[in-house]
Amino acid sequence: QIRRIDLQLDRLHWAQYASTPSSVESDSGCTSSSANLEGDDVRVGELQAAIKLLSTTAVRNAPLSSGKIQAALRLAKFPDRPLSTGHHIRANKPSPIEQDLEWLLVSKATAQTHGLVISLLLEQTLPLGWDIWYWGEVLGSSYYLGLYSLQTLPLRIWQWSMNVYGDVQRKIQPGKDRRSSNQTQASAISHSWLIFYNLVKDSIHVRSSRDAQSRIMSPLLLYRSEARLKQQRLKRLREISACGLGILVDEGMNLDGDEGAMSRAKGGRDEWKMVVLKSVALMETVLRNLTVLELGTPEFEDVVFTSVEDDTELSHADILGDDFSQPLALVASRLQLILQLHIPNHILSSQQLVTKYGRPSRFLRYWLPATALLLSSSTLLRVAVHRKAELVTWLCDLGATALDFWNNWVVEPVRKLIGTIRHDKDAEIAIMSKESLRGDQESLERMVVDFAKDNPSTASGVPMDEMELAIVRAKVREGDLTPVLRAYEKDLRRPFVGTIRGELIRALLIQIQKTKVDVEVALGGIDALLKSQELVFGFLGLTPGVLVCMGLFRWLGSVFGGRRGKLDQESRGQRIRLLRNIDRILSGSVPSNNGMLSYKDHGMLLCEIHILRQSSQRVMPPNVFAEFLEEMNELTDLRTGIERQVRIVDRIRWAYSMWMK
Repeated sequence: QIRRIDLQLDRLHWAQYASTPSSVESDSGCTSSSANLEGDDVRVGELQAAIKLLSTTAVRNAPLSSGKIQAALRLAKFPDRPLSTGHHIRANKPSPIEQDLEWLLVSKATAQTHGLVISLLLEQTLPLGWDIWYWGEVLGSSYYLGLYSLQTLPLRIWQWSMNVYGDVQRKIQPGKDRRSSNQTQASAISHSWLIFYNLVKDSIHVRSSRDAQSRIMSPLLLYRSEARLKQQRLKRLREISACGLGILVDEGMNLDGDEGAMSRAKGGRDEWKMVVLKSVALMETVLRNLTVLELGTPEFEDVVFTSVEDDTELSHADILGDDFSQPLALVASRLQLILQLHIPNHILSSQQLVTKYGRPSRFLRYWLPATALLLSSSTLLRVAVHRKAELVTWLCDLGATALDFWNNWVVEPVRKLIGTIRHDKDAEIAIMSKESLRGDQESLERMVVDFAKDNPSTASGVPMDEMELAIVRAKVREGDLTPVLRAYEKDLRRPFVGTIRGELIRALLIQIQKTKVDVEVALGGIDALLKSQELVFGFLGLTPGVLVCMGLFRWLGSVFGGRRGKLDQESRGQRIRLLRNIDRILSGSVPSNNGMLSYKDHGMLLCEIHILRQSSQRVMPPNVFAEFLEEMNELTDLRTGIERQVRIVDRIRWAYSMWMK
């Protein structure tokens, strides 16, 4: 808004020259004016330097601070404010160029001050919602109400003691010189203490009698009424601040319209200069009455507009007509008064009201756990001293365990996984070696061949030649032990004889060797299957360590940097609640005759939109956020009308639903 007002002021400044291009040449005093302009080059340079300081194109962050605005006004070297609002004539009348530059400077300073006041009201109004929510939590729970009574107990004791001390001090002052001159110093001290004790006793008795009626009520009811009163006061302060914000945004620096018509309206009068004068008076009046909680929002609006209409300097400027040179110094001095006096006084008054009616201070909220920690600190220190060795051992074991976990479950699985990817033989998974299976297979072949040689009757009944032995050897490779099984079946008919001869035992041992070979073949198949899935098993071995490390790092991040993460998490639902609040303001407002929002509702709407804009900027892409700002600007425009604003809220809800959830 400040940049828009600044651009409007620049257009208005140049529009007056575009509308009268030959006004200077047609003037009879053209020669003297030119000479005056050449003679005041230093003054023009000072004004241009001050205007450059106040322009939004020369600064990145708008609005400027109060000190920079005052520095620009001091750089312009305006005359001091007169003691009254009567005629104030400058010693040297400025040239038209100087006067236009001075008005442009004052207008830009007013725009910057206007933005500064709006930003100040936004910053002061937004935190009030948290304090109002705090009192709502206290009122909604008996536990929180009892905790609040314990938290504020030291403050109540201190206030009660100071009240008793004040009563005693007021009573003891009139009679402090009644001591007789012949009293000794010791008797005088004892007599003074006796008087003081009696006065304290009487004051306590009087206060106890005075508070007897309030004791009829439950203490929780008293604390509840106190919390409700503070909540109501904060709500009143927020409503008045929102109303003042709406008045300043809607009525202050309202330069909308045709630049040429506004620049030269009503027979040459500069209407935009009257807008600047009224805006200064409006800011001053709003700042003076914002912290008056006895006023409701209707009374506040009446007081503000009545004060602006009855402003003597505005009336004086209206009487002067086209001559705006005299009110110029008054506007500059009022701006400096706003920056030096009204803004600091408003900040101080607002802080006092928030301190009085807001949530208790951190000292009051945390003195109970702090006291418990302080009282138990000696016990904790004693335990730490007596168990120092155990604590050191525990810490060393914890460090060693963490280091071993890192090496054994993170580093080593990663190293094995890399070896598997590179086909490193040391990293291969193997249940048994190939040489072991080959040796057992060859041993089985030799055993069966030798058995067939020694028992030819089991084969063909005649001694076997080399070709038949080769056939037996080939069948053994395929798992066929027919010669051995035939001899085994034959010996089973006469087991005792077979045992004495040794052939039965030999056949049993050959079958045991065959079983061993079969087991090794099965294990070889399993080994091949494992080798085909080495990468999968490598990742499975790495998974536990990675999961534990990720969980630990996320927990540490939530502990040490968790505030930002927590805020980002909460902002997801916050944007939906902000849209709900905006919709509620629009649907619950009472429109004026022209169908627009009231000043209070508009101020509340601006606060909610300000938070929504800041929250959305962190999650939206730049191009989407630029489109979102267009919706926000259209939503804040009071001339849009409530019906259209409701439709804009609906469009925001479905068009930006991806970033609102």
